Amino acid sequence: MPVLSPADAIALQRLVRDVPAAEPALRYAAALVRATRPDAPNAPQIVSRYVRWGAGPRAGQALILGAKAHAVLSGRYAISPADIQRVALPVLRHRVLVSFAAEAEGVSAERIVTELLGAIPEPTSAIPV
Repeated sequence: MPVLSPADAIALQRLVRDVPAAEPALRYAAALVRATRPDAPNAPQIVSRYVRWGAGPRAGQALILGAKAHAVLSGRYAISPADIQRVALPVLRHRVLVSFAAEAEGVSAERIVTELLGAIPEPTSAIPV
């Protein structure tokens, strides 16, 4: 017996796509994607040293869509930096092409993405406390 009907699956896809993404979340996802590129000004040293080719623009779209799905599965109708961080590894690891030096030294795309998450600051609220 199917868990979802085709109509239910399509309705869930629409629900996920309709989740709003605030400007700071969009900027954060874009900053993460840009930082995977070795020639980017904000690229961490591990990226500059070990990445041959970074993620493209569609990676940012995938980060946001994945974050929306994670938020919905968590019972929320808005994404947070934690949602983006949760999907960053599965979204980015296959989009980051490591260099020969990385392969020779055992530096994986997973390690690069994990360090990248620590290097790119999360967006903060502009609301004074």
